[in-house]
Amino acid sequence: MNKLIELSTYYPQRHRGQNNPLFLNFSFNFDLQEHALMTNKQEHIHFIAIGGSLMHNLALALHHQGKNVTGSDDEIFEPSRSKLQSAGLLPEEEGWFPDRISENLSAVIVGMHARKDNPELARARELNLPVYSFPEYIYLQSVNKQRIVITGSHGKSTITAMIMHVLNKLDRPFDYAIGAEVEGFDTMVRLTDAPVIIIEGDEYHTSPEESTPKFMHYHHHIGLISGIEWDHVNVFPTEEGYVNEFKKFADATPKAGSLVYNEEDDRVKAICSQERDDVLTLAYSTPKFEVKDNTTVLSRLEGDVPLEIFGRHNLLNMMGAKTVLNRIGVQDNDFYQAIQSFRGAGKRLQKIESGNGLTIFRDYAHAPSKVRATVNAVREQFTDRRLVACLELHTFSSLTKSFLPNYRNSMEGADTRIVYFNPATVTHKKLPGITADDIKTAFEDSELQVFTSKEDMLAYLKETVSPDAVLLLMSSGTFDRLDIGQVTSLIQE
Repeated sequence: MNKLIELSTYYPQRHRGQNNPLFLNFSFNFDLQEHALMTNKQEHIHFIAIGGSLMHNLALALHHQGKNVTGSDDEIFEPSRSKLQSAGLLPEEEGWFPDRISENLSAVIVGMHARKDNPELARARELNLPVYSFPEYIYLQSVNKQRIVITGSHGKSTITAMIMHVLNKLDRPFDYAIGAEVEGFDTMVRLTDAPVIIIEGDEYHTSPEESTPKFMHYHHHIGLISGIEWDHVNVFPTEEGYVNEFKKFADATPKAGSLVYNEEDDRVKAICSQERDDVLTLAYSTPKFEVKDNTTVLSRLEGDVPLEIFGRHNLLNMMGAKTVLNRIGVQDNDFYQAIQSFRGAGKRLQKIESGNGLTIFRDYAHAPSKVRATVNAVREQFTDRRLVACLELHTFSSLTKSFLPNYRNSMEGADTRIVYFNPATVTHKKLPGITADDIKTAFEDSELQVFTSKEDMLAYLKETVSPDAVLLLMSSGTFDRLDIGQVTSLIQE
């Protein structure tokens, strides 16, 4: 029986000297029997596409709660495979098995890797079982929490990780869901009885059956938009349609809610600076800083703040995190003390120490603005060292010939510029073929080195990269499972 439940969540809120706690009230339609079912420790949850980066972490979180968790997938890669195996959750064999879907299941969670015609999903629908996407289930588990959702075309993982890091340092209880590994946290999803949850909200489709962006299902109280750059052209065929999804997110901010935004991004500013009834808007921008002996230092009246992170885009991300944290009661001095030890989210300018002078960074950069910001960040940080930047074209957008001109001059800050792509990936995505000349023309860089063979790229790195250089590897993929240790060994031979 459906009943309207009135809930209030409390979390200390102090902003600009206000000391009064802010209570957030919200209402929603919810099935009481379903809620009892979802919180029952004896429930059996089945995952369709359990091997996904967030899906397997949610499976682990529910397993740690004592729930009976099973799952299926037709391919499971590392690190998902090892983590699931350690928890005893790795499927005995890969594939889809409709006979595993029975009326005894409490719920089914379906990931984006599954297709609409997935046989297990069809069986779940036939049995009229409760079926949830990842964001729908996270919301169900956090209906009585204050929900902070971080969105944007870039920077959302880093901002989410920064907030997590600071709250952890301050011993504040919180839950989270993030799409990157963060130092100090065993999993990428945590669900407890904490009063607040920090969620990285992406704009991808919710599930194989629904095209609504994931971030719309979290129903944020505090929302942040870090930047908007048209990407994922296979999902969002027009720039207007892509931008409009973020406008919908901003418009969904509830009364008494907060909308935090990067005022240096024109698209974001145009959307978020609009007046909305009883919504607090908070803008942030890049702070004053300088680089001293390869260390980025913030300039504050109270004293300099040395940081482990660097790059203007990361400092902008930091101010976004600070603005959100101020909103939930974290004071500036506490923030700056805690953020000094933050070293970044996984594969976001992740530094790999390799000895003998060689420094390697791995970064998730793949969209044009991300590539440009990352290259410039490393260049500004290491002005006295040779910078070799290597970009893998791996996404649908980056391998689309008409999209390639967006990368024009994006790598010009590097001394040596390399682009790698695997023609088999182009074929797999059913895209027209591209050539090395296509890429050089689009990048407007005659000195750009383009490789379609990982072995040829490694041979070039061995020949041209000196042991005292800085090597920047940028990709949302893996360079066809490139072994970083192999790169280091080759260069230092």
